[in-house]
Amino acid sequence: MKILSLCSSLILALTMTASSFAQQGAAKVQPVRMGCGIMTFDTVPGWGLRPDGKSAIGSTHGSVVVDEAGNIYTSAAAGVFIFSPEGQVIRSYEGKDYANIHDMEIRKEESGEFIYGARNNNAEGIKFNIANGEVVLRLTYPKESGLNLTAFNPTAITVAPNGDIFLSNGYASNHIFKYDKTGKYLMHFGTKGNGLKEFNTAHGMTLDTRYEPARLLICDRNHQPKGRLVHYTLEGEFIDEVITGLGMPTAATVNGDYVSVPDLQGRLVILDKNNTIMAVLGHNPDPAQGGNYNVPQEKWIEGVFSGTHGSYWDKEGNLYVQDWNVSGRIMKLVRVKP
Repeated sequence: MKILSLCSSLILALTMTASSFAQQGAAKVQPVRMGCGIMTFDTVPGWGLRPDGKSAIGSTHGSVVVDEAGNIYTSAAAGVFIFSPEGQVIRSYEGKDYANIHDMEIRKEESGEFIYGARNNNAEGIKFNIANGEVVLRLTYPKESGLNLTAFNPTAITVAPNGDIFLSNGYASNHIFKYDKTGKYLMHFGTKGNGLKEFNTAHGMTLDTRYEPARLLICDRNHQPKGRLVHYTLEGEFIDEVITGLGMPTAATVNGDYVSVPDLQGRLVILDKNNTIMAVLGHNPDPAQGGNYNVPQEKWIEGVFSGTHGSYWDKEGNLYVQDWNVSGRIMKLVRVKP
């Protein structure tokens, strides 16, 4: 694994830990700077919290996306919550159609902007209009695949330039299913295992537009001996193993030549086009907290993540990060301009 500049917020986080605890419920928490070089960020304390200081969204095991207008969408157990860039909830889509979306992709199409979601608890993928919440497509297990699966628990979803949809059965068989834009089953690839061309929890997935032609970037979270990222063509052909040793990579989001990769163990890694590590953000040095869902809000530490699960970039290069968390944590990291 190549490391250009493996600098993180570890030292700063350790020095801030004591003061962060002292500040809870007292003096205003100060921003924490993390990262390095062109990938340096400041946290925004209190972003996304209600006026009373509590989480606005409830428990989280989901994703983050940003629309063309700059509004931030994050999925939680209760549904999808939409924030302004300043951190206020401006509306939400709650209820059975929007609950427990594990992964999201947002896409601008001729008739508007749409969110595609993978719902592992509900055994489906969905597509809904962000303007009114109308669900316009549901993707279910394709019996015509001939696999005779007993479990369908999608964890990731992404969309090709032509509208083809990829849905990963990451919490079950680890097959990745390909549908056309109408939801017609086209093909599948992959299987469960620790071989070079096998997946052990194909947990996250995105369209990697850093390359021409674009390809699939898949987060193989529990692959042994190390979590890894792999590239596949849009026809399901293995290209290469991109990088290993990433802990438990949960998702990937591309911004220009860079990709952000949350690690469930409590950090976020940024890679460049050569897949060299540019920065490590929010590293949690406490093994009892890294990858721990049950860290209540009163135990959160500014600038230190716990169960990093989803992230997304805005047009200014800022990052929005969601933790897998019992209280429901979403954070804004503001890019520090050189």
